[in-house]
Amino acid sequence: MIDLLSGFIVELRNAGLPVSLTENLDAMTAISHIPLEDREAFKYALGATLVKNHAHWRSFETVFEVYFSLRGPEYNITDGDGSGGDVDDFLRQMQDAQMKGEGNGGAGGMDQLTPEELMNILMNALMSGDQAMMRALARQAVQRFAGMEPGRPVGGTYYLYRTLRNLDLDGMSDKLMEASRQEVGGELTKLEERLERDEYNHRIEQFKQEVEAEIRRRLVADRGAEAMAKTLRKPLPEDVEFMHASRDEMQNLKKALQPLTRKLAAKLARKRRHGRKGPLDFRNTVRHSLAYGGVPAEPKFKYPRPAKPELIVVADISGSVAAFARFTLMLVYALSNQFSKVRAFVFIDGIDEVTDYFKKTEDVSEAIQRINTEADVIWVDGHSDYGHAFEVFWEKWGKEINPKSSVILLGDARNNYHASQAWVIKEMKQKARKVYWLNPEPRSYWNTGDSIVGEYGVHTDGVFECRNLRQLEAFVEKLA
Repeated sequence: MIDLLSGFIVELRNAGLPVSLTENLDAMTAISHIPLEDREAFKYALGATLVKNHAHWRSFETVFEVYFSLRGPEYNITDGDGSGGDVDDFLRQMQDAQMKGEGNGGAGGMDQLTPEELMNILMNALMSGDQAMMRALARQAVQRFAGMEPGRPVGGTYYLYRTLRNLDLDGMSDKLMEASRQEVGGELTKLEERLERDEYNHRIEQFKQEVEAEIRRRLVADRGAEAMAKTLRKPLPEDVEFMHASRDEMQNLKKALQPLTRKLAAKLARKRRHGRKGPLDFRNTVRHSLAYGGVPAEPKFKYPRPAKPELIVVADISGSVAAFARFTLMLVYALSNQFSKVRAFVFIDGIDEVTDYFKKTEDVSEAIQRINTEADVIWVDGHSDYGHAFEVFWEKWGKEINPKSSVILLGDARNNYHASQAWVIKEMKQKARKVYWLNPEPRSYWNTGDSIVGEYGVHTDGVFECRNLRQLEAFVEKLA
C-alpha cells in the first residue's frame, strides 16, 4: 500500500499539485481505514487529504482515474461481450420493475433496451439520485453510443461528444421538472422550483462526469496508463498559459485570481511589516527584560514602516498578449491597497491612460471591459509600435516618474520592425525606483523575428518570463 500511494503522490506532483510530506502521511492514515475495493470512498479519502484547492480537483480526478484504472478487479472494463453480468442484472431488474406486465420486461437484459427505455431508466435514476444506477447507465451509454474501437487514435473528447449527443441531455432538466410537478400534483413555488432545478442540474452533471470517467477507464485499458497520462492530464489553472487559454480555461483563471490576490496581499503586507529590522528599541527592550529579572536577554528593535511604492503599469493590449495584459491589470488593481498609488497605461501603436477607469468602479472586470472598448490606443493602423507608444508616454507623462515609482512594462516586444526608441526605457531607469519588463512568451522565443525584448531589457532591472498565474504570482512578490 505504501508503494501504491507513493507512486500516486509522484504522479500528482508531476501534474503540478502541491503535496507535502505531512499530507502524504495524512492520506496514508485515511486510507488505512478504507478498503481499496471501495473506489469512491478511496478516492474521496485521498482527495480530502491531498487536494487543498478546489480548482485542482479536476486534475486530481484525472490522475486518480489513470493511476488506479488497472489496479484491482473492481476497475475491470467490459467490452460488451456479455461479461458485465452485474450491470446486466442491475438494469434488468430496473426494467422488470418499470415494465412489469407489458410482456417484454426481463427478456434480453440491457442490450435489448430501446433508446426510449434507456432514457426512461436514466430519468428515474436522476429523479431519485441513484448513484449506482447512474454509474451503471454511464457504462451502458458509453458501450452503446461512443463507438470506441481498440487502437483507434481518437481523443476522449470525441467519444464524450458522441455519447452525450445520443443521450440528448439538453432537455432533461425540463423533463425532470415536469415530472416533479406531476409528482406533487401542482405548481411549485419559485424557491422550490429553483432548488429542485439546481439539484437536477447537479445530478445531470454528475452523470456526465460518470460517462467521462468511463471513457477514461476504457482508453486506459486500451492504450495503457502511461500512454494516456500525458494525453488526459490538463494543466492546473495557475499553469495555463495566458496566450493560449481556451474559453473554459479563461473562466478558471478568473476564478483562481481572487484567492490568489488574498494570498498575495497577506504576503506583501507581512513582508513589508517584518522585512528588515530598524535600530534598537531601548524602552521596549527594558520593558521585556522584566520577565528575565531585569536582564535584557531579548533585544527589541524598531520596525520601520517603509513607504508603499508607487506603481506605473504600461501594457501592450494588442492581439494575443491582450489576455496577459488583462489578467495582470486585474491582479495589480486587486492589490492596489498594497501600493501608495497605481497608474495604468495601455497601448497598441497609440497610448492612453486608463487609471480613471479603475477609480470609477469597484468591479475590475468592468474597468477592463471599458478599456477594451473606450481606450484611445490606435495611432495609424492598430499594429504594435512600441517605439512610438513609449515616445508619446515619455513626452506626456515621463516627468511624473520619480524615485518612488516602480514601472512595469507588459508585452512581447514584437515591434513590427519599427524604431525601438529604447532610449525612453533608459531614461525611465534613471528616474524610477525600479523598471521591470514582463514577457508572456517563452524565453526561447525572445529576440526572434521582430521581437526586440533584449534591446529594451538591457535598460531594465530585469526581464521576466510571465506566461501563467504561477509566474505572475512569483513576480508580484518581488514588488513590496
